[in-house]
Amino acid sequence: MNMPASSALFVHHVLFYMPAAASEADKNTLLEGLQKLARIPSIRMAHIGTPAATNREVIDRTYTYSWLCLFDNAEQEELYQQHPIHDAFRQQYAAYWEKVVIYDALGPELS
Repeated sequence: MNMPASSALFVHHVLFYMPAAASEADKNTLLEGLQKLARIPSIRMAHIGTPAATNREVIDRTYTYSWLCLFDNAEQEELYQQHPIHDAFRQQYAAYWEKVVIYDALGPELS
């Protein structure tokens, strides 16, 4: 699949792992921060999720929140990365997670 990066759909998927001792208030605070991130204009679609009740060996259910964003292309994702809301999120909410795993992927345009 050879496509120019500028025309490829950009998927940004972040898994946030909070400490086992995180309170419901802490979880709600991080959720509030993710909801603020969704306001960044370059995001085509955003989804905030929690682990589904699926139970197979290959499924990781140890994360607290899944943050999935679709962008029209890599340039739009870069605008997201540089946006003041994103900068504020990292500064204000980083204390609420102990680990973050990020998957970025390029793919064909959605139909």
